[in-house]
Amino acid sequence: MADGGHADAVRAFELARETFISGRRIDMGSLATTLGVDRTSLFRWVGNRDALLSEVLWSLAVPTLVLSEHATERLHGAERVAEQLSSFAGALISAQYFRDFLRREPARALRLLTTTESEIQRRYVATARWLVERELGGRPLGGAITTDELAYLLVRVSESFTYADLIAGDTPSEARARRAFRILLRADLAGATDASTEDAAPTDAAAEVAP
Repeated sequence: MADGGHADAVRAFELARETFISGRRIDMGSLATTLGVDRTSLFRWVGNRDALLSEVLWSLAVPTLVLSEHATERLHGAERVAEQLSSFAGALISAQYFRDFLRREPARALRLLTTTESEIQRRYVATARWLVERELGGRPLGGAITTDELAYLLVRVSESFTYADLIAGDTPSEARARRAFRILLRADLAGATDASTEDAAPTDAAAEVAP
């Protein structure tokens, strides 16, 4: 927010967030009236409408990402990255207030969510990069791609299936996003490699103690 530390800015943000979650359009004039201030003060506190919407959207994304983090605690590596991003995409697809926003303002939604100028996309890419580095290290996929490149590709895949209705007139799909993530991350190959290693371990151990 433009003046994020100001108590009135926090109040304006919280009211905008409540409005968004209720499925209604955030209108700066109505927001200013409800708060009992003029539009100039409101803009000084929270920036323009796009800036406010971006902050509201990201504030809703963060707890969703945290939930997907906790839900995948037992997984690791490519499996965890794929499942965590799939879970996040699924949450967006099923959130009614979010779908209402996409239907109500499709052009603005795509601009705020999916373009290179998007603050939300920048933060999402940074989150994906952190996941990749934590689970796959600094040379993912054997060094075939950089962490920055892989993070960006993962986000674009997420966007493609989350906003499929706006981008291509298709149906948004968590399942198809999951398949795409797993293919891109070679999750099935990684799982097969892990299984082979586990299967081989008893044989190696037996060989060590064999007479």
